[in-house]
Amino acid sequence: MKRNRVEEDVYILAIESSCDETAAAVVKNGREVLSNVIYSQIDLHTLYGGVVPEIASRQHIEKINQVIEKALSEANMGLEEMTAIAVTYGPGLVGALLVGVAEAKAIAYAAKKPLVGVHHIEGHVSANFIEHPDLEPPFVCLIVSGGHTHLVVVKDYGEFEILGRTRDDAAGEAFDKVARAVGLGYPGGPKIDKVAKNGNPHAVEFPRAKVEGAPYDFSFSGLKSAVLNYINHAHMTGEEIHVPDLAASFQNAVVEALVSRSVLAAKELGYSKLAIAGGVACNSALREGMKQACEKEGIQFYYPSPIYCTDNAVMIGTAAYYEYINGSRHGWDLNAVPNLKLGER
Repeated sequence: MKRNRVEEDVYILAIESSCDETAAAVVKNGREVLSNVIYSQIDLHTLYGGVVPEIASRQHIEKINQVIEKALSEANMGLEEMTAIAVTYGPGLVGALLVGVAEAKAIAYAAKKPLVGVHHIEGHVSANFIEHPDLEPPFVCLIVSGGHTHLVVVKDYGEFEILGRTRDDAAGEAFDKVARAVGLGYPGGPKIDKVAKNGNPHAVEFPRAKVEGAPYDFSFSGLKSAVLNYINHAHMTGEEIHVPDLAASFQNAVVEALVSRSVLAAKELGYSKLAIAGGVACNSALREGMKQACEKEGIQFYYPSPIYCTDNAVMIGTAAYYEYINGSRHGWDLNAVPNLKLGER
């Protein structure tokens, strides 16, 4: 993707509603955040132990107008000053995505502004551009969240080569399931990260799965099963489970798999820059493990602030900027694509 020259400033109003955050932001020239508004539904879904799609969709409908109005207000700008309207159109929960897409199309049509649909994972990758003005493609990026675990080469803005992905559970999904099994509740990632700080990461040596013939792929289903079997065995034999040790040992196994494959890919393919993105990129053990491994191998390591790791509209606005300046536009037939693959248009 060649970057076209832009003479005037580009202001993007971005909307994100792919899961359980209703978010809107105004982003200037792809890297300057003028506003960032997020309405999180975590407290609501915690009651059910996970995201309930129907409830998520209803909450988006209730909050989306307020969130957009607040984003424009905080940026001290009006719709007429926007260059384009951007929205996540996949992947994600179909009902949740539809709310954002319908809203973005209505606003773009009424305000006579171009519409730019953005891939959610591309947004997560782009979160790294917000705080790192020196970061430019190409580089390797690990995207880890509740629904996705991808290892990619960012060849250019909006251009990706997928090196590896999970064959079963995503890393964040495994965190949620293990957290639920030990009684920590939802959301699992932050809760395991917190508890693991008081545990021994080598108390239990859980298996590290490798996929034969695919050195950059991941598999977390076997690890999750090993943890559940450990818990069941302890219950049957009356052994006491030390939750911090269990959490630390599980987390260590996940982090080791993520770090080793990412650094291996960067080394073998000759890239000197490595970034992480997605909700699990907030994990303190992953950040520290990746930082140490990159320092050892002489690789520059990049990661977003936690506020830009979880779902937000700033990352969508950043991705949309590079799509926009390279001519990407969507029509009024833009629809939600819940299983949208990275690289698809």
